[in-house]
Amino acid sequence: MVAIVPIDTPSLGDRSYLAHDGEVALVVDPQRDVDRVLAVAEREGVRITHVFETHVHNDYVTGGRALANETGATYHVNADDEVSFERVGVRDGDVVTVGSMSVTVLATPGHTFTHLSYALAGDEGTIGVFSGGSLTFGSTGRPDLLGDQNTDALVHHQYDSVQRLASELPDEAQVLPTHGFGSFCSATQSDADSSTIGTEKRTNPALTKSEDEWVEEILAGLSEWPAYYAHMGPANADAPQDAPDLTLPATVDKDEIRASLEAGAWVVDLRNREAYAKGHVGRTVNFGVDGQFATYLGWIMPWGASLTLLGDSPEQVAEAQRELVRIGIERLRGQATGAPQEWTDEALQSFERATFADLAQVRHHREVTVLDVRRADEFGPSHIDGAVNVPLHDVLERLDEIPSGELWVHCAGGYRASIAASLLAAAGHHVVAVDDSFANAAETGLSLVAG
Repeated sequence: MVAIVPIDTPSLGDRSYLAHDGEVALVVDPQRDVDRVLAVAEREGVRITHVFETHVHNDYVTGGRALANETGATYHVNADDEVSFERVGVRDGDVVTVGSMSVTVLATPGHTFTHLSYALAGDEGTIGVFSGGSLTFGSTGRPDLLGDQNTDALVHHQYDSVQRLASELPDEAQVLPTHGFGSFCSATQSDADSSTIGTEKRTNPALTKSEDEWVEEILAGLSEWPAYYAHMGPANADAPQDAPDLTLPATVDKDEIRASLEAGAWVVDLRNREAYAKGHVGRTVNFGVDGQFATYLGWIMPWGASLTLLGDSPEQVAEAQRELVRIGIERLRGQATGAPQEWTDEALQSFERATFADLAQVRHHREVTVLDVRRADEFGPSHIDGAVNVPLHDVLERLDEIPSGELWVHCAGGYRASIAASLLAAAGHHVVAVDDSFANAAETGLSLVAG
């Protein structure tokens, strides 16, 4: 009996997989911190003999090569991918035997030109398909990450690839995507946690709409993707050969933190947004490790910038460090843990947190600027009348456009608003962070408009 164990990375919106027959295992699309995969294999009592990549990833650094080196497994990558390392190349139609399991290689271009899916079979027949960034739950991987010049070709490839999977695989086969759990590599998002080919045939727009209708719809709905994605393709073409060093960086003291801030280096407070707002070291910025920490820090911080982490505990810093290695940030200037008053001799800074109901009340009494830091595709359909839209990832580049005076900063749920508020406070703005769900805005009497 074949078992499939998902290995989730919620902060990046991805899944890796380990599948085994009780003795040997294969792994699909492992992330950089391969100790998680090794722990699953040990728990299941199996030996990893094969590692497969569905594509050269855009949103994280692969752990595939390092895992193969660590375990002696065969490393399978598309034979047509231009990579700098030795691998066992596979192409459409190849069948790889792994113990009592078999893996059939299926060319499914669309997310990339060389994207592959892998149909997994055991004694009971076809069990599922590792579909990577091709067929996802209720959607597909996005087709625009290789640049505008390739999007038109890729979106039509993507449609054809999804049709192929639906026609060649049985309805009961599990769909096992890498993306689609919050990753910006997915064209749209779904709340589903599992699916089958049969379910996708009934519900996935790529399988229920005409090609022209689906293409128009998917292209119209694409939003921006994190800036750090530009560095992932080159990193994966070289694929790190060793596991990352997750030893905590050196501890820094107050003087070193002050020197970093004075030099314009990045000093990031990892604590939750409530704790940060109550009291923090001036000029530090807040990217709570309790949210999509690596996605937004990687998006906003200049690539290669000097980075120091401040956290409640060594465990919190270690969690952040693990998140960062997944996107290729492996060199940190230092870290410190404890309470913010231990990190500075200066008075702690703070700012207010509020709700949309508070904002509605304030607007009755005085004029304030509402700064909406959601993406443009979120702002357009519905936003507070009179709000200024500067998406979070544009805040630093557009500081000169942001009005002076009291800024009430909001997003969809509070996490991005806290990041933006910290960036703006560090730049000298008077901010109030709205820590509330945007779904509550209409109930407070705030006027919502579209356009």
